[in-house]
Parts: sequence; structure tokens; C-alpha cells
Amino acid sequence: MPALVALAETPLLAPAGWHARLALTIERDGTRSRLAHRSHDGPLVVQKPLYPEGEGVCQCIVVHPPGGIAGGDSLEIDVDVGARAWAQITTPGAAKWYRTAERPAVQRVHLRVAAGAAVEWLPQGTIVFDGADATSTTRVDLASDSVFLGWDVVCLGRTASNERFERGRWRQRIDIARDDALVWSERAALSGGDALLTSPVGLNGAPVFGTFVAMAPRFDDDLIAQCRRVSPARGEGNVTRLPQAIVARYRGDASEAAHDYFRTLWVSLRPALTGRAAVPPRIWKT
Repeated sequence: MPALVALAETPLLAPAGWHARLALTIERDGTRSRLAHRSHDGPLVVQKPLYPEGEGVCQCIVVHPPGGIAGGDSLEIDVDVGARAWAQITTPGAAKWYRTAERPAVQRVHLRVAAGAAVEWLPQGTIVFDGADATSTTRVDLASDSVFLGWDVVCLGRTASNERFERGRWRQRIDIARDDALVWSERAALSGGDALLTSPVGLNGAPVFGTFVAMAPRFDDDLIAQCRRVSPARGEGNVTRLPQAIVARYRGDASEAAHDYFRTLWVSLRPALTGRAAVPPRIWKT
């Protein structure tokens, strides 16, 4: 399944709307990963750190109280994970990008992961409304031996209401670096009504697509084979091995199928790469 490649950069500027920033620092204190620093401006918060797996994993649920991202909104999330600390970051529900009336909206995420640390970036999906003008960027900076597990699932249009993505733009960029060297970079640029939405080399008519990336210094051959035996219940999925990454992709008509597929892979990858069993966050069931 091919990646969707943008042909040009786009400016990340929103002229009006909510401007929100959330900054978190997670540090290792003995056996505990603690939220050492938290600051926010505007409607973007973490109410309190949670420890459903014990003190070793600091779980943070990022909440955006307005409930959606509208035209002119600009959101920034910065997370620093200190040496040997562990942060798991998720959301209470899917991010909704509203029709923007020609005012672009942007979200920037920057994760920094120090030596011996792990971070899991596990949001509950993205819904891009017809007529949205949206840009999402994610940057992950890893140390030589740190671990990253992260995914993103995008639904173009509100499929439950039979809405298709006929107008607007969705731009997405994901960059992952290890020791300041870029090891993974992917860009997508989709416009409503584009031929790429229906072309077999693009989305082939599927409104939902997603990517799950696992980054670690090394991978066992048996683990790759195990991941490749997993298939989504609906839609298409595949797994690719790169020198420092396992990349899984989904293309289909159901966000739930994409998340179920990625979570099944996560259940195998997390203990293999970190030594800790996968415990699904309780917020996923609400």
C-alpha cells in the first residue's frame, strides 16, 4: 500500500481562532515516572497523570475542551520524556477538524525522548469534516536507545452521516529522528475530490487510512513474522520492516477496524520492545 506524498510544503499559520499550547515534562524519580512539569495556554490540558499500570508508566490524557478544531485554531503539544522515564499519551476521543470557511487550522506535536526512555503516542483518531482546511505535523526526537510506539488514524468525512470529503484540504507530516538523524519522514497532501482519493495507488475510495510506527534500536525476525500474520477485520493492512522501524498501514472504511488492527499489533510489539505487557487505557472503553 503506497504512502501518500505531498508535492510541496504549506505554511503552518492560522490567522484567527483558538491558540492553545500544552507542555509536559515526564521524569524518572526512582522507580516512578512522574509528571514533573505541566503548563498550558488556552484550551488544551492534562487534568492529572494516571498510573493504571503502576508507577513505572505515567499516563496522560490530553483534553481539548472545545471538542473540535475550527478554522483559525492553532494547537501545539510539546512533550519531553527524561532519561529512563515512560510516558503514555492518549485522548478521550477522536479529534474533529471542522469546516473552516477558508481559515486554515493547524496542530503541531513535538515529542522528545531521552536515553533509555519510552513514549507511546496513541490518540483515538482524527475525523476531517468536509470543507476542513487542516494541517497536522508530528516530530519525534529519539535518543540512541529510546523506544517510540505511535499511530494516527484519519477518517475523511463523517462516514456515519454519509458525508464524503469533497471540499477542503488535509495535510499531514510525520518526522522521526534518532540522535538528530532523520530516520522516518512521511507527508500527505489530500484535497477534497482529488483523483488520489479514488485511485488504486491512493486511497482507492476508502475514507479511512492510518499508520502505526514502532521505533526501536533493533527488531527480532520472529516479531516481524508475528506482526505480518495479523490482518484487520475490515479493509486492508500490511506491515513493512525498515532498519529501525516496523511500519503498519491501514486502508478501509472503518476507523474501528483500523484501531483494532493497530491495537492487536501493539499488544505484540509493546512487550517485545519494552518488556512490559500491553494494558489498554481505560479511556478507550468509555
